[in-house]
Amino acid sequence: MEKIRRAQVKDAETRALLAIQMWEDHEVAELADEFREIVEKDDAVCFITFAEDRPVAFAQCQLRYDYVEGTESSPVGYLEGIFVSEDYRKKGLAAKLLAECEKWAKGKDCTEFASDCELDNESSLRFHLALGFEEANRVICFRKTL
Repeated sequence: MEKIRRAQVKDAETRALLAIQMWEDHEVAELADEFREIVEKDDAVCFITFAEDRPVAFAQCQLRYDYVEGTESSPVGYLEGIFVSEDYRKKGLAAKLLAECEKWAKGKDCTEFASDCELDNESSLRFHLALGFEEANRVICFRKTL
């Protein structure tokens, strides 16, 4: 039986070990430091799913006050990241985590919830569409060194 709970400071390493599987270009210690800061903020939250006392999934969301593509209000609840370990995928855990994030955002007086994914991340696109998100825009960002 899976159990979802709000992440605490003590969960930073646990979350980092899950997150590194998604954000591979980071370091575990760097992610753990970031997660320690996030859980202490009033405008951000993380949830962790445990199966048999083993962490198997997490979701992170926060309030965004700047313009969020396709929205009309502020603040907007924003899904910053969601990850489910491979053995636990396709069992509804991501949907349950998203519901917790949405409930949290509603409690912060948000009337809209948003997210994003890379253009080539087809599985993330399917996930978002299946859980009621509408595509707001597609964008390619550019940069150059000066």
